[in-house]
Amino acid sequence: MVILLTCFSGLIGRSWAMVFASGGFSVKLYDNQPGQAAKALTEIRKQLEELEEGHMLRGELTAAQQFALLSSYDDLAQALEGCFFVQECVFEQLEVKQNIFQDIEQLVGKDVILSSSTSCLVPSNVFSKVQNRSRCLVSHPVNPPYHVKLVELVPHPETVRTIMDTTHAIMTKVGQAPVCLKKEIDGFAVNRVQAAIIAESWRLVRDGIISVKDIDLVMSEGLGMRYAFIGPMETMHLNAPKGLEDYMQRYGEGIMRVLTSFGPVPDFFSEGSKSIFNEMCELIPTDQQHLAARKEKRDQLLMGLAKLKKDH
Repeated sequence: MVILLTCFSGLIGRSWAMVFASGGFSVKLYDNQPGQAAKALTEIRKQLEELEEGHMLRGELTAAQQFALLSSYDDLAQALEGCFFVQECVFEQLEVKQNIFQDIEQLVGKDVILSSSTSCLVPSNVFSKVQNRSRCLVSHPVNPPYHVKLVELVPHPETVRTIMDTTHAIMTKVGQAPVCLKKEIDGFAVNRVQAAIIAESWRLVRDGIISVKDIDLVMSEGLGMRYAFIGPMETMHLNAPKGLEDYMQRYGEGIMRVLTSFGPVPDFFSEGSKSIFNEMCELIPTDQQHLAARKEKRDQLLMGLAKLKKDH
């Protein structure tokens, strides 16, 4: 079985390739820039070997066995031969995604699933140029997909249930944690929840309530400790003697009072935002050396957390 990744050699595409290979699928990588897909394979080999050396390689196959499942192509028609699932990973530009799916549809059979990695474009827009939209959906990963297993499955209004079920099964087989949205909505679920956290965090810093460093600690050393293993609904359910309804009886009015005190959506581009940018840059400078080191540390911590979750 073959899964094609239209990856344009980006981080998300490479991560998806590694995820699918870890589940034993043959994976074809395509890039419209000659040589870029092959270059992506070189980077993937290095990553797989490093993961194996650190005992963090996913799946039951060795790094060499997983790498043997990967191949690269500069020709889209050749890459699509024999595929049953297409995971597109081009950059977030609507017209580019629309055009690539229009091209793909002309080269694959009617039963091939067409999936997009978009993080902010709704399926009805992404697949507007596709004729058979019943086999289309968004499979939105959380960056980096190899270490953060959640993937949102978002249907097009015309997507049939069997497509959602098949994709859910594929994602489960490769070790991801798929969640199914019942219908499309701007921002999906992850980014809507994330936007709410970002907005209130920004307001608290902007209004002089707390520093950038400390608001991050509120999440990393507070809420995030719980949310790494259970979500907000279960957290409430466990935090009252008789469960969720009891929790709301006890704390619901207080929550509503706090929510009504929230200000309007922040202007992230205002003159006042510069002080927040500067405060963050003092903590982690924006030169490539500092950012790369912090990203590497993030990934190492995520790998450790993934292992802990797996062991429990």
